[in-house]
Amino acid sequence: MIALNSPTVPIPDSVAGLIGACMPTAVLQAEVDAVDAAITVSRCRTPFTREARELALSELALNNKILAAYNPRLIVTSRGAA
Repeated sequence: MIALNSPTVPIPDSVAGLIGACMPTAVLQAEVDAVDAAITVSRCRTPFTREARELALSELALNNKILAAYNPRLIVTSRGAA
């Protein structure tokens, strides 16, 4: 099997708006909050920011539950947001 590495193509804002119009507002808000939490998790790597990291991980888990209930492929990981 040959794996093809296709480059990532950015989605235009108008297309993202059309996609967002088809989704419930709670799911869109959960996606935004999950990405923000994942970015916070990736930034909090020192022992001094352990509490902030744990809080961000709990927010990420909560928002991922909402996203997974709507579509399991929407789950945000802490590695993929930075």
